[in-house]
This record gives sequence, C-alpha cells and structure tokens, in this order.
Amino acid sequence: MKLFDPTSKPVERAIELAPRPASPRGLRLGLVDNTKFNSDTLLEKLADRLAARHHMTVSATNRKRSPSHEIDEAGIAALRAQADLVISGIGD
Repeated sequence: MKLFDPTSKPVERAIELAPRPASPRGLRLGLVDNTKFNSDTLLEKLADRLAARHHMTVSATNRKRSPSHEIDEAGIAALRAQADLVISGIGD
C-alpha cells in the first residue's frame, strides 16, 4: 500500500512591516469593516476610545464586500493616503 501526503510545507517569505509612529497622539485612523456581525460596532467603539485617549480622528473607512474578499486597489490607495494607522474589525 502506498500512502500519499497531500500537504506541503509553508512557503516562507519576507514581510516588511510599516514603521511604528513615535506616539499615537493625533494620528489619522483608517477603519476596515469586514462585514461580520458587530464588526462596525466594534470599530466605532474602538475609534471613540482612541479619540478620547489619544485624540485620533477617523479619516478613512472601507467596507469589504464580505469577510473573505480583499480590499480593492482603490481602497488601499485611499487608506494609504488618508490614514496613519489602519484597523481591520473582525466582529463576531
């Protein structure tokens, strides 16, 4: 009997992380709602707390078509241009 293993090893790739800001104070916040239940509520409450604590403002929002879809290139460009920090909500 021959046994075949259909799994493969993970592909390793380098990831370049964005530089961290020196302080969160006054940053422009981008929000990505992935459309899961309560994702929008979670993001709004988080944005309110960040505004109160660090004087952040919501400067860009993006709502995905579904949790499994990616943000399109125009949405990514808008977030890059308008936000210093982006948070993606998960809901559930």
